Formats: sequence, structure tokens, C-alpha cells
Amino acid sequence: MVVAQVLSGVRPEPIRLTGVVVVLLAGSAVAFAAGRDGPGRAVGAFGAAMAVGYTAEWIGVRAGFPFGEYSYTSLLRPQLGGVPVIVAAAWGGMGLAAHAVATAIVRESGLKRWVAGALALTAWDLFLDPQMLRLGLWKWADEGPYRGVPISNFAGWLVVSLLVMGVIDVIVGRCAAAASGGLVAIYGVMTVMETLAFAAVFEPPDRGVAVAGGAAMGTFAVLAWRRGWPR
Repeated sequence: MVVAQVLSGVRPEPIRLTGVVVVLLAGSAVAFAAGRDGPGRAVGAFGAAMAVGYTAEWIGVRAGFPFGEYSYTSLLRPQLGGVPVIVAAAWGGMGLAAHAVATAIVRESGLKRWVAGALALTAWDLFLDPQMLRLGLWKWADEGPYRGVPISNFAGWLVVSLLVMGVIDVIVGRCAAAASGGLVAIYGVMTVMETLAFAAVFEPPDRGVAVAGGAAMGTFAVLAWRRGWPR
């Protein structure tokens, strides 16, 4: 996954590797979850998170809710109902990683853990949306204040991420008494790679996004590590 991320940052056509990065992210997340919770629960949690993300995106491109009015371009394929399948896989993979981070921070299963995970997953979008807009993978009807991204997008991410955390926690929460070190590591790797990419690799660099995303995701990564990772 790291190698694919590096190549996507230095090659002149990074879009071709975007799907590879997400597939490796999702596969790694499911593998680490299976090591802790068993294959059945891991696949079930990933599939449920993927379904929630896809449903929200399907509604979003039609109704402009909950993220705001936007649409996908034709660059990411295959698409199902106007939503790239790889986008749903990203919700599933990073959903598992963010839930592990929340599990390390909040030991008890329940609403507090869901909120922590939702915030951790939404923090990722401080990187994701600016990066994908650079690549022309989707577009907003009305530009917003954060590198063209409207505030409604982040409000929508919090709501959908809360649902993602809820379905994952229902499936694995009681079993996941301890956070998965591998899943927390995935979150940390994404934090470091995205920060470095925006700070020094992308052309032109965007250090504002590097600071905002790095601080947000980094806070959750450090909290997860300090409160018991690895275990």
C-alpha cells in the first residue's frame, strides 16, 4: 500500500494508481480485522461499512444530501449508479481503521466510541477531498471555503461516519475489547503519507492542507498509540 502511494505521488498519471491504493488499503484493513475478530466478523463489518458509504454517496449524487451538491466524473471506474465502487471500498477500509483508533481511545463500546471514530474518519477527508478535486475525480456545484470544499461536506461526513462506526461496532465492538495494532498502523501510515504528499510531493504543494489534515489525523493517531496500541 505504501509503495503504491509513493508511486501515485511521483508518477505523472496518479489516477491509475488510486484504485490500487484503495484496494490494498481495504485488503489490509480486512486482514488485520480478521486477525483480531475472525474472518466472518471482519468481512461483515467491512461490507456493512461499505454499504453505508455507498448508500450515502448514491443519495448524495442525486439529492445533494448529506454532503452537498456534487457529482463524480468518469475517471474512476467501474461505477454503480453514478458512484465509483472504489469509493465505497474506501469507506469500508478506512472505516475499519478509524474504528480501531476509536477503540484504542474509548475502551467501552457505545456512543462515545462511535463519535470518536466518526471524528477520526472525518479528519481523513481534510486530505481526501482536496486531493481528489486536484485529480478531477469529482466536482462540487458550488465551491466552498476549504480548497473549494463546502462546509456541508464535512457535516455530512460526520453523520455518515457516525453510521459507519455504529454498524462496525455492532458487528465487532463487543469482541474488539482491544484495538488492532495493524488497523491503527494503517491510520497512522495514511496520516504520514498524506501529510508528506501535500507538504512536499504534490505539485504545487499545499502546506495549509498538510497542516490541517496532519494535525487532525495526527491527534487521533497519537491518542490511539498513547492509550494502548499495540495490543
